[in-house]
Amino acid sequence: MHREGLISVSDVAYRWTRSGSFRLDIPAFHMAAAERVLLVGPSGTGKSTLLALLAGIAAPETGHIHVLGTDLTTLTSARRDRLRAEHMGVIFQMFNLLPYGSAIDNVLLPLSFAPERRQRIGSPAAQVGEARRLLHHLGLPPDAIATRRASDLSVGQQQRVAAARALIGRPALIIADEPTSALDPETRDQFLSLVLDEARAGGGGVLMVSHDPALAAHFDRVVPLQSIIRAQADVTATAPARHP
Repeated sequence: MHREGLISVSDVAYRWTRSGSFRLDIPAFHMAAAERVLLVGPSGTGKSTLLALLAGIAAPETGHIHVLGTDLTTLTSARRDRLRAEHMGVIFQMFNLLPYGSAIDNVLLPLSFAPERRQRIGSPAAQVGEARRLLHHLGLPPDAIATRRASDLSVGQQQRVAAARALIGRPALIIADEPTSALDPETRDQFLSLVLDEARAGGGGVLMVSHDPALAAHFDRVVPLQSIIRAQADVTATAPARHP
């Protein structure tokens, strides 16, 4: 799948609920292949919603979202899931690990739904080896934690397992939702450097959202969310009239 123009958004609108008056409205947003972009903005402004749209977890009311040359708005939910599984790695804010699965099980989980991603690594033994390598690279001793249940790991360990899960198979796009919010500055910077180094080695782009502009030094470009969304006053003026 070609990687020119990793992300291209045009005239996308999304309303949280049908009856809600506030909606996310983005005239345009673009991201180049292998680019590392930090999207910053305060809580409650739609950062996580934008990531859900770009990952194909949610669908917009209007507009187009091209990821890796494919318009997500033309795909069924199942095909969006398949594209995400094969070509994206997502680090969720709450990690979303399988609590009773081992650390290795959680890292390998995306490969269960992505045959192309599996093939990029090789045999089952190679997949386990890659999972262990990623855990080690991200600061976790595989021999000590590989078979431990995710629910028995510390928050910091769970965070690294979630990052390894997103990175395995070298997806073209890593999407990260506030993955460093609970870390102190030193640990945060170390973790970010490791994740970004691994993504760079795999040729993937990284889009991360955060409320913390202090992370800017790690990224190629910083985009304030407010700079890419249409003001609510404009949205209200241009939205269709609603009738009781």
